[in-house]
Amino acid sequence: MQQITDIKELRSLQMGILDDVDRFCNTHHLRYSLSSGTLIGAVRHGGYIPWDDDIDIYMPREDYERFLASYADQEGRYRVLDPNKESHYYYTFGKVVDQRTRMVEKETKGYEIGVYIDVFPVDYVTDDMKRRQRVFKWKKLLYKIRRCKISNDNPLHSQLAYWVYRLLPISVAMIERWIRQLIVLKTPTETLCNMTEAGPKMKGCFPAEDMATVVDMPFEDRTYKAMVGYRDYLEHTYGDYMALPPEDQRVTHKFEAYWL
Repeated sequence: MQQITDIKELRSLQMGILDDVDRFCNTHHLRYSLSSGTLIGAVRHGGYIPWDDDIDIYMPREDYERFLASYADQEGRYRVLDPNKESHYYYTFGKVVDQRTRMVEKETKGYEIGVYIDVFPVDYVTDDMKRRQRVFKWKKLLYKIRRCKISNDNPLHSQLAYWVYRLLPISVAMIERWIRQLIVLKTPTETLCNMTEAGPKMKGCFPAEDMATVVDMPFEDRTYKAMVGYRDYLEHTYGDYMALPPEDQRVTHKFEAYWL
């Protein structure tokens, strides 16, 4: 296998995936939005944050479920990874991968996938702040238990807690059902959030009206979609998102990527 060492080559692969996801969503009337650092990069830099090396998008839960169930590209180059269908899947959200490549990430030893973009569902969350705090507390605990169940390395500070969680007589499937029951609300509220394990803390919740529609957003030399209230979302999640972080916080993800 030939290693991919040039970040421009990696980004080109990621944007190829995003191009096809954008095509599919436009064809099938599915909403998505650039999100997280990708959206900051679009607004602040007109493309990638200079030191960034991944792409994140949000989809409302209904659109996300439809996307996972039906996505297909025209050439068979890309594949969607559905957390509910992949065997031994480490993540709690979807990814679209380039099947011509392999990527090894340091935090997921032994689990190899292709170069990818991340696809996160956003869910309604209760507008009752006390209930929301309880939901986030239970969500955090359940994700910790899930990670201990599937990881051969200790993801916790406590060795005792790791083995207690790992040996609990419950399956990963049971934990995932409980998480879904906790985070997927069928009745709309006024607030949305990425409730996956990789999701933000409570400050990352934002008004549902911010994602009521999408607008065109320039990114690199192309145009993708962003939630209409993207500035409000970024302020809720990151505060002063136009300010550059200190240099010691400008970090990239750790990966090894290869052509097959």
